[in-house]
Amino acid sequence: MRIGELAARAGVSVRALRYYEEQHLLHPERSVSGQRHYPESAADRVHLIQQLFAAGLSSRTIVQLMPCVDTGEATPAMLELLLAERDRIERQLGELADARDRLETVIASTKVRSCSHGQPHLTGAAAGPRRHPS
Repeated sequence: MRIGELAARAGVSVRALRYYEEQHLLHPERSVSGQRHYPESAADRVHLIQQLFAAGLSSRTIVQLMPCVDTGEATPAMLELLLAERDRIERQLGELADARDRLETVIASTKVRSCSHGQPHLTGAAAGPRRHPS
């Protein structure tokens, strides 16, 4: 498939695909006229790349890990990197769960009352810090 079709299928911009190629994360074949052609599996690869970026991995780290994705094999150093990134993501998940739980507590302790102009007015902890005029 061509770059525009892959962009549409994967839900990313053509610019993002070109960036992934520059970072050696995608490897399209080129036609005689120089057009990029991607295999059907490229959309899944783009989704994985996006997930890894969203999880906080750098393009450099993703490049190091992609051979494991491609071959299913890892050197001891690659396996160590995979484990370290998994553990970092686990810690991140714990921190996000803690933040969600704190927000749930704030939501549960917040009362909503109407103001005279009809807009809801938050009271309690969800109202946020009060600002004093200077």
